[in-house]
Amino acid sequence: MPGEHYDVIIVGSGPGGGTMAWRLAQTGKRILLIERGDYLLREPRNWDSQAVIVDGIYQTKETWYSSTGNSFQPGLHYYVGGNSKFYGSILFRLREKDFSDIRHEDGIAPAWPVGYDEFEPHYQAAEELFHVHGQRGEDPTEPWSRKPYAHPPVSHEPRIQQLFDDLKGSGHHPFHLPVGVRLVEKDGRAVSTSPCIKCESFDGFPCPTNGKSDAQTMVVDPALRDCPNLTLSTRTYVERLVTDPTGGSVTGVVGTRDDAPFEASADLVVVACGALSSALLLLRSASDQHPDGLANGSGQVGRNYMRHNNSTVLAISKMPNPTRFQKTLGLNDFYFGDPDPKDDWNFPLGHIQMVGKSDGAQIHGEGLPGFLQWFPNKPFDWIAKHSVDFWLTSEDIPLAQNRVYYKDGKVHLDLTETNVEAHKRLRRKLQEICSFTDMHPHLFDRSLYLGKNVPIGGTAHQAGTLRFGDDPKTSVLDRHCKAHELDNLYVTDASFFPSIGAVNPTLTIIANALRVAEHLVDRMGATDEIAPPRLFDHTEPREPVPA
Repeated sequence: MPGEHYDVIIVGSGPGGGTMAWRLAQTGKRILLIERGDYLLREPRNWDSQAVIVDGIYQTKETWYSSTGNSFQPGLHYYVGGNSKFYGSILFRLREKDFSDIRHEDGIAPAWPVGYDEFEPHYQAAEELFHVHGQRGEDPTEPWSRKPYAHPPVSHEPRIQQLFDDLKGSGHHPFHLPVGVRLVEKDGRAVSTSPCIKCESFDGFPCPTNGKSDAQTMVVDPALRDCPNLTLSTRTYVERLVTDPTGGSVTGVVGTRDDAPFEASADLVVVACGALSSALLLLRSASDQHPDGLANGSGQVGRNYMRHNNSTVLAISKMPNPTRFQKTLGLNDFYFGDPDPKDDWNFPLGHIQMVGKSDGAQIHGEGLPGFLQWFPNKPFDWIAKHSVDFWLTSEDIPLAQNRVYYKDGKVHLDLTETNVEAHKRLRRKLQEICSFTDMHPHLFDRSLYLGKNVPIGGTAHQAGTLRFGDDPKTSVLDRHCKAHELDNLYVTDASFFPSIGAVNPTLTIIANALRVAEHLVDRMGATDEIAPPRLFDHTEPREPVPA
C-alpha cells in the first residue's frame, strides 16, 4: 500500500501505546506512533476547576448513544498521553486473586489466561518507569513483590493523617496509595526543584508542571528525544486498518491527518486507542475477509465492556480540612468481602481511596438539594473547606451485551449494571467509617468528577471489548495480545482485560505493554541499540517536535 513504511505502527499514545513505543524504540527499529489529538496546551486553565471539572473543556465533544437512544458525551480526552493526562495517577497492581475466578452475587469475574507470576516482573518495571511512590506491607490485600517501591510514599497532610490514625485505631488497615508522581518532598512539602508541587489540582486535571506521571511525560517525550527512529504523528485519525488480500495480516493504516488523506504501512501494528476506541477501530475495519469487523470471527469485538462501579462521594468533616494534595490514603479491608458476619454477605465489596479535593466551584456545579437538606445555611466555600472526598470502586462483571458498536453510522454503548448491591454496601461501610472519624455520616455524590454522566459516560476505567484468552471462539486476542485471526495485529490497552478487579487499571496496562513488547522484540529478532530514554526535563528550552 502507499505511504511510508515502518517496522511497527502504534495507534494511540496513552499508557499502553506510549509505553510500547518507549520500549520498542530502544531496538532501533523504525516506529510510528499515531495520536488523533495534539499536545495539550499548557495554560492557566489547566488548573481551573470550573473549566476542567464543571465545564469539561478538554473532553471530546462527540455524541454517543445508549441502548435506550439517549445521547451523552463520553468522558474521553484525545491528547498526546491519552486519558492519562487527566487521570488520578493511582497505579495499583491487580491483587493476585484477581487473576483467578472471582464469584460475585451477579456472576463470576473470569480468570485470566496468564497468572500474576507472569505479570510480576513487568509490574515492578512499570512502577519504576512511572515513578510510583508507595509503601509495601500496609495493605493486607497487596500481592507479593520482589522489591520495595523505588520511591517513598507521598506523605499525608494533617487531616488525612488523622483519618489514617483513626482508621488504624479502630482495627482497619489504611495504607498509602501508590501514586505515580514526580515528587521530591521534605517535611511534607514539595522541595523547590520538585516538578510536582502537591497542589489541589492533581486528580482529574492536566498537570502544567509535568509533575504527574502521565504517558506523555514519562515515556513519549523521553523516547522522542532520545530515539531518532521514533516518529510521532499527531492530529492523525486512523479510519481503518488495511489487510493483505487473504485477510491474514494487517498491511497498514488509512485515515486523515489535519483532514488530509494519510496512509502508512508496517510489518507489525499495535492498537492502543483505549478499550472503546480500539474496538470501534476494528469494527470500522471490516472487509470481505472480515465482514463483521477485523478479528471478529468470535463475535466478541466490542463486547464484555467493563468500567467498574465507581462513585465519587463527599463527606463533611466536623473540623476544617485544609488538605491540598488529598489523594494519599486507601482502604481495602472490604476488597474481597465483608468482615462483619452479621451482615451475611459472602461476596467482594471493593476498594476505597481518597480523591481530589472539592472546591467552591465544584460544589456549586454539583447542585444544591443534598447539601441544603443537611447544611441549609452553609455557603459553598464552607462545604468545600470541610469536605473529605472519596472514590469507591467495585468490580463489575463482563457481560456480552455490554458492548460498544456502530448503528446507523453512530456510536452506541450498551450497559447493564452488575454488582450494584455490593457497591451500595461498600458505600454504607464508608458511612460507618465517617461516624467514628469526626465526619458527618452523610455522603453526597460528586457526579461531575472527570466529567462523568454516571454510569454510561463514566469511561475513566474502560476495559474489556477485545479480551484475551486461549480459545479463539470466546476471545479476540491470544495470551500475547495478538489477534487470533491475524498474524501481526496486537492490542495493548485495557481492552484485553477478561475481568477488571476493583483497583485502578492503568499500571496493569503499562505492565502488559512491557510484557507484550518483550514478545515483539523476540519476534523481530531485535537487540537493543539505544539506551533506555532518560526522563525528559521539561525545563529544557526545546521540547520534542511532532512529525
